[in-house]
Amino acid sequence: MQSKTTHCKIVDCTIRDGGLVNNWDFSVEFVQHLYNSLNEAGVDYMEIGYKNSPKLLKGADSAGPWRFLDDDFLRKVIPNKGQTKLSALVDIGRVDENDILPRSESMIDLIRVACYIQDVDKALELVQIFHDRGYETTINIMALSNVLENQLVEAFNLINESVVDFVYIVDSYGSLKPTDMSYLVDKFQEHLPNKRLGVHAHNNLQLAFANTLLAAGKGVELLDSSVYGMGRAAGNCNTELLVTELQNTKYNVRPVLDMIEKHMIPLRDKVEWGYIIPYMITGILDEHPRSAMALRSSDQKDQFVDFYDQLTTPEMASK
Repeated sequence: MQSKTTHCKIVDCTIRDGGLVNNWDFSVEFVQHLYNSLNEAGVDYMEIGYKNSPKLLKGADSAGPWRFLDDDFLRKVIPNKGQTKLSALVDIGRVDENDILPRSESMIDLIRVACYIQDVDKALELVQIFHDRGYETTINIMALSNVLENQLVEAFNLINESVVDFVYIVDSYGSLKPTDMSYLVDKFQEHLPNKRLGVHAHNNLQLAFANTLLAAGKGVELLDSSVYGMGRAAGNCNTELLVTELQNTKYNVRPVLDMIEKHMIPLRDKVEWGYIIPYMITGILDEHPRSAMALRSSDQKDQFVDFYDQLTTPEMASK
């Protein structure tokens, strides 16, 4: 596709989305190497984790530090910040706004607020707070493939009146085909003419890269990806592919390949992500991958046919 993509910026989510695979158990050295690699590669943003509050979440003690980013800790991790900006994600009901310093005192540049469609109003309240503290902001409406059109239009009305900088098209279940992505980008552009857009694609149907490129070609600006595709379940669009493909001479794939060789290949031997048949099955059925994730951590992990039958046979599903 020879469309102009010079307007695009890459948001690498390896630590934040990849942390869903290994409970954010990344060493400081791993994260430093990743930041330096992305900075050298010309990647625009690195999402270094979540800015949620440990007191609002179960299991906080066992999660790595990238689940609850602390600004003092970040200063030690990245003492010499380069051109690559830092991003963090927050979830509705899991963030204490008092934990968020003004941007002038923080290592973070961009705060992204994830929500489901029924919580768009709450997400926009947080966006306003973060905007007032000087941050760039996004709203990421999850599970768009399960949202009714009238709900979406209602959300658009609220978003239009808000200060949010970017609105994300999120393919949470990795179930969107290019025609679906095209339709959604058109709809978002029609209803949000003054907002910039982002895209976050999952790879259940091996379409994350294609869908991301399609969105980029239609004018979507922020493109989410992760190195070697590391992300929950089937993973994300690959940073190394975007860096190579986007028509922007500032990007350089070699440092990303170095990160993959030194860190991602050994990590992939320990934890699993990517295109795997149970994730494909939940993708084609437009379902959350949690059932497939449970299967992959059980002793029946390769019994794909039984899994498919359970999800598609009414009498099996109701057991």
